[in-house]
Amino acid sequence: MNQSGFARVTVACHKTHVADPISNAREAIALLQQNADSDVIVFGELSLTGYTCGDLFGQDALLESALIGLGEVASAVRSNQLVVVGLPLRIDGKLFNTAAAIRNGRVVGIVPKQFLPNYQEFYESRWFSAADGSEPGFCDLGRSQAVDLRNIPFGIDLLFRRGPLIVGIELCEDLWMPVPPSSLQAMAGANLLLNLSASNELIGKAAWRKTLVCSQSGRCLAAYGYASAGPSESTTDIVFGGHCLIAENGVVLAESNRIGSGGCCWLDSSSATADIDLQRLQHDRQITVSWQQAARRSTTSFRRIDLDHELCGNGSRRLVAPHPFVPSENSELHARCSEIFSIQCAALAKRVSRLPDSVDLHIGVSGGLDSTLALLVAAQTCRERGWPTTRIAAVTMPGFGTSQRTLTAARELMSSLGTRADEIDIRQLCLDTFLGLGHAPFGLQLTPGLTLEAFTQLLNKVPPDKLHDLTFENVQARVRTLLLMSRGFVLGTGDMSEQALGWSTYNGDHMSMYNVNTSIPKTLVKFLVKYAAENYFDGSVRACLLGIVETPISPELLPATADGAIGQFTEQTIGPYELHDFFLYHMIRFGAGPKRILALASLAEFSHPYTQQQLSNTLKEFVRRFFNNQFKRSCVPDGPKVGSVSLSPRGDWRMPSDAEAAVWLRELEEIL
Repeated sequence: MNQSGFARVTVACHKTHVADPISNAREAIALLQQNADSDVIVFGELSLTGYTCGDLFGQDALLESALIGLGEVASAVRSNQLVVVGLPLRIDGKLFNTAAAIRNGRVVGIVPKQFLPNYQEFYESRWFSAADGSEPGFCDLGRSQAVDLRNIPFGIDLLFRRGPLIVGIELCEDLWMPVPPSSLQAMAGANLLLNLSASNELIGKAAWRKTLVCSQSGRCLAAYGYASAGPSESTTDIVFGGHCLIAENGVVLAESNRIGSGGCCWLDSSSATADIDLQRLQHDRQITVSWQQAARRSTTSFRRIDLDHELCGNGSRRLVAPHPFVPSENSELHARCSEIFSIQCAALAKRVSRLPDSVDLHIGVSGGLDSTLALLVAAQTCRERGWPTTRIAAVTMPGFGTSQRTLTAARELMSSLGTRADEIDIRQLCLDTFLGLGHAPFGLQLTPGLTLEAFTQLLNKVPPDKLHDLTFENVQARVRTLLLMSRGFVLGTGDMSEQALGWSTYNGDHMSMYNVNTSIPKTLVKFLVKYAAENYFDGSVRACLLGIVETPISPELLPATADGAIGQFTEQTIGPYELHDFFLYHMIRFGAGPKRILALASLAEFSHPYTQQQLSNTLKEFVRRFFNNQFKRSCVPDGPKVGSVSLSPRGDWRMPSDAEAAVWLRELEEIL
């Protein structure tokens, strides 16, 4: 299997020549040649004859020609592909609607259809027998086109295995049943489910079909490839749309054009190709113990047909989101953002409901992204609950690193949202603390009676390359927390990315009574503030929020420049947040190791191009910080889980504070 853990799947509908298997075989072969890099290719139901042959299925000429067509396709199949075609087959005097699996020039197995529709426009029971497991386990179809069709495994109990890829096959109506055969196949280990279909187009049916495919892939923790018949089928009474879909664990990876989509009224052929992520599916099955329980309770046994060969898919057909926490720019964007805000607001409302009405919400407002989002959530919660926004006691606390830009933004934001606003200059308190500790910030020896003005002048003379002093930073963060905690109920503002990296002061900005941002990563914080500015505000408020979005990310704990500008930039120290959030998502959500993460990162289109060395170095920084700072995550405040990843020690992530990063760092060293 390729190192990235992908398998390439194509679902295809070729031009149909009704009742002409030889022509259909050649149409299929042409599509095989166009998709030579796919590991698996599946065509629609009865693709070699056409689905609409009707009583012609009783004609020997058609059935014998279908075998010849099967032989032609088999002769053209490459050794590294598994190809599945549909055709009618006569077995022991019964006619079955079947899917023939082909590899390396031979038919390796045949799966018959189990559930035959015989209602409304469908009449399959007029021609075919429904398979129920009582059929012979092998069939002998003779020879065709120099292809041996004898002693072929036959039945509803077949799975096809290529290393980690295990394929199950069902046909059309099978999927629409209360317990589809693919559910049983998945519980037996199949991670790719194929459906050969001839689902006709009706008003609204495509949406239901898509939902069905998505939900089945999600329910089975599998990939699902669906290939349907197209408009070149007979239109005597119904029309087929050529709808082809590939879904993985509830998400559509690829979808073809179809009749009725985008003004399309004719398609000779249609197809969709995607790289499915086998490692991701394996991880989800491994951690979803309820799914494992269901699999153990299944009593259905299957035969596995082994087809050893390296897989081709390398992920290049995979859309790897560079910002996996951020909603996609689509028609559902507004609903998704509204849902995120609503979860945060509902969580805060419940927590505050357990407090006396006289208790205010105290929040430190820095003019940065995190506190802005928390303040927006608090204000929206007050509006929804009918509380006055003056219940929010907002305070900005400028220190030695506070820039004029962020201080102005904090003041404007508190004023525009109608909160109570206060401002406390913490510099003198911090200086007194340094003197009490006997600390010499940046090597500066402090003497009793030193004024704040004199100390500030000393700070301005410290060379930029000497501005490293963790105590200097931590004292400011803890003084701010002391002031907030001494006032009452504190609403935290720190985000999940900072938790992952330990980018906070223990018992400083690390602590609060409740934190609505606890599972919101930095990239999503930035996106939500920008979204709120553009959709919920106008005028000066919008301008203020957009200005905050464009402000460089900084804790502003090291001295500002002489002209009052930001002197400390977080991403210059730890690396880009878009990379850290990418690493966080794939490591925590899918258990990916460094090699896997870097392979995925090489497929993502980030906002800036990164070299492999930059990716590796930033990942090393992430791993080191993530392991070293679990002790901070072990005691974070309560807060709501919003997305699929959370680092709460009471929720998604339980990790010993003393765990070592050696295994992960060694894997990185091997790459470097």
